[in-house]
Amino acid sequence: MRKLLFCMLAITLSLGICLPNVSASPIQVTVDGHDVAFPDEPPYVDKTSNRTMVPAKFVSEKLGAKVKWNGALNQIAFTYKNDTVTLGIGDNYAQVNGKTVTFGGGATVQNGRTMIPLRFISEIFHADVDWQPERNQVHITTSVKNVQKGTWMWDSKLIERDQEKIVNFASDNGVASIYLQIDRDIAPEIYASFIRIATEKQIIVEALAGRPEWAYKTKQDEIKKFMAWVKSYNASVGAEESFAGLHFDIEPYLLAEWKTDNKAVLESWMDNLRLIEKETKGSDMKITLDVPYWLNTVKVPGTEYSFSAWLLEKFDCLVIMDYRNFALGKNGIVENANAMMREASTLNKEVIVAVETAKSLESDRASFYFKSIEAMEKELQAAHKKLSRYSSYAGFAIHDYISWAAMK
Repeated sequence: MRKLLFCMLAITLSLGICLPNVSASPIQVTVDGHDVAFPDEPPYVDKTSNRTMVPAKFVSEKLGAKVKWNGALNQIAFTYKNDTVTLGIGDNYAQVNGKTVTFGGGATVQNGRTMIPLRFISEIFHADVDWQPERNQVHITTSVKNVQKGTWMWDSKLIERDQEKIVNFASDNGVASIYLQIDRDIAPEIYASFIRIATEKQIIVEALAGRPEWAYKTKQDEIKKFMAWVKSYNASVGAEESFAGLHFDIEPYLLAEWKTDNKAVLESWMDNLRLIEKETKGSDMKITLDVPYWLNTVKVPGTEYSFSAWLLEKFDCLVIMDYRNFALGKNGIVENANAMMREASTLNKEVIVAVETAKSLESDRASFYFKSIEAMEKELQAAHKKLSRYSSYAGFAIHDYISWAAMK
């Protein structure tokens, strides 16, 4: 609670968005790079307070809070994660988890719609609000803490003893997807129990498998067995206990043949990927692949078409292993992600940007292993602000659960 109030006070002091009384053109609002339409009541500038006002409905539809109107008290209440905020019509203060916070410029009613100050949105969502008066635009970038995240779990046996601990950590850290490596020696009822607990926290679980050798055509039987096991398991349980998708981590560039006979490896890998596409066609399973950030520089044999675009045409989502511990600048998280983000936006597919928290042998700039959680969140926030302009941007993934949970 103290942390929330401190953040709100800091935003209040730093985001005094004072606007002209008269707007030459309609105010345009974007959230994480996406334009917001206001079909019922558009934003406007309140002439008394010089504050930008937006419909309260905007909060629930675009920012994910639950909104409830109390006619008897003439109040509107917002619930977002663990925070409850109540605001009365005409009041220049709000009750935040029972504590009074003054922010200036109250809620009002315009043409039958409840309108609230835009700065108030920034306070309850800990968002960055950028007002550009020359364009009459407001750009809102949500906190990276609110961005959906994924994480890998390579040691599946952890779910035999730490189910509640794992799911609680995931929920507390904004994890929406857990990539769980499949171990067929673990009893199906263990998977069912874990996925059910995760589902209750609105976390999906993807079935994870793969190794570099899965690029060889001789390994197609192994790939088929993995997919068949997941299909059979899902058929035996309810929706709340089912895997939401298949997650492949193959990485054939780790094979010695990648350097000595690259074309053959690529063609063999493509055959296996076509197999996966064929076997999963028509299912409701999301198919995700882990790829290195430089895969767009690899060409489909005999063409000038990037291999990453070829993958995006066939599957739902790519997770870019963008293992850098700095967001901006040359060879940083953002620069490395840009090319595939553009490809995915064109193809209407998703890209998740992954960072490393385990100890890395590559370089001291490849992992957040020696840094704090706060330092990682600062860099992810900087990357989020830049990447959110892409329609393909689908959040971050943290590699992996064990090393992430061990960070200080």
